[in-house]
Amino acid sequence: MKSFSVIIVGAGPGGLACAKILAENSHDVLVLERKPEAGPKVCGGGITWDGLIRRVPQHLIEGAFPSQYIRSNLQQTVIKAAKPIVATIRREVLGHWMYEQARNAGAEIKTSCQVYTITPDTVLTSQGKFRYRYLIGADGSGSIVRRYLKLSTERIGVGIHFQVPGNFEKMEWHLNDSFFQNGYGWIFPFKDMASVGVYGAKPYINPKQMLSNLKRWTAKQKIQLTGLKPKAGVINYDFRGWRFNNIMLTGDAAGFASGLTGEGIYPALVSGETAARSIITPDYNCSELQRLIKKQQKHLRLVEFSAKNRFINIATMEILVLALRIGLVPFSMLEMTD
Repeated sequence: MKSFSVIIVGAGPGGLACAKILAENSHDVLVLERKPEAGPKVCGGGITWDGLIRRVPQHLIEGAFPSQYIRSNLQQTVIKAAKPIVATIRREVLGHWMYEQARNAGAEIKTSCQVYTITPDTVLTSQGKFRYRYLIGADGSGSIVRRYLKLSTERIGVGIHFQVPGNFEKMEWHLNDSFFQNGYGWIFPFKDMASVGVYGAKPYINPKQMLSNLKRWTAKQKIQLTGLKPKAGVINYDFRGWRFNNIMLTGDAAGFASGLTGEGIYPALVSGETAARSIITPDYNCSELQRLIKKQQKHLRLVEFSAKNRFINIATMEILVLALRIGLVPFSMLEMTD
C-alpha cells in the first residue's frame, strides 16, 4: 500500500489550490478525482475581482465588470467602481489551469478515481488503497469525507443556468420575489455567451419551480432559450467546522459557500490554501479564512431572516437595494471577500 503525507479528495479549486502549495513545500500529495477530468462543474462563473486577481492570471478572465446592475420589484440601481467588482471565468478553464499548476508542482493526481471507504488512516478507491497522515475533503456538496465525519448537511442552495450564445454587455442581478423568492436571477456575460440563471436556497425554493420561473423570467427579458439545455448544481452553505484533527474540509465540502449568493469559488480557494498552510505551519494564522467565516455567517442570517414570509422577504430586498443605491452599504457586503 502506497503512503502519502496528504490525500486530497476532489480536484476542484479548493483541492488543487491545496495540492499546489503542499507539493511546492515538499509534501507528497495525492489528489483523487472521481470525474474523468478536473474542472467541469455547473457554475455561473462569477467571482469577486479582489479574490481572483491575486490568484489567477488575467488571460483566463473572460469579463471584468466595474458596474453591477441590480433590480428589485420596485427599484433599480447601478453600482459603479473605478476597478472591476466581479469578473467571469469559465469553471473548466480555471480547473484545467489549476490542474496543471498542481501537477507541475509535483502533486500526483488520479482522475476517474472513485473513493469507496475512508478509515482513520486509509482511503480505499477504485484504483487502490492508500495511506495518509492528513486527509483533505475538497469533494463538493456531496462530500464523502464530510459524511465520514458524520456532519449533516441541511442548508443547501440550488443554482440553475443556461449558457446563452450572444454578446451581453451588462452584469445583472435581479431580486424579484415573484420569480425568485429570496433568491435571485443573474446574467453574467462571457466572451461569446452569457450564463443566465437563478439561485435559491432550499427548502425555501423548489428546484422544479425555479426552472419554470427562470424560463418565464428569461421570456420576459426577451432572452431566447430555444434548443438550450439547463444545467443545475447544488451548493452547500451548512458550515459546521473545517478542521477535525488530521482531517480538514474545504470549499463546499465544508459548507463555505455563501447561502445568500451561492458564491463558492473564492471560499474554495481560500480554504484550500489555508488547509495547506496549516499543515506546513501548525500555528499558521488563519485570519483570511476567519474573516470569510464571519461573512458567510452574516449571509446565512440574512437568508434565514428573509425566508420568514413574503412581506419580510420583499422588505429585506427593497431595503438592501436602497442601501446599495444610496451608498449606505457597499456592494462588498454581498461578496465573500472583505
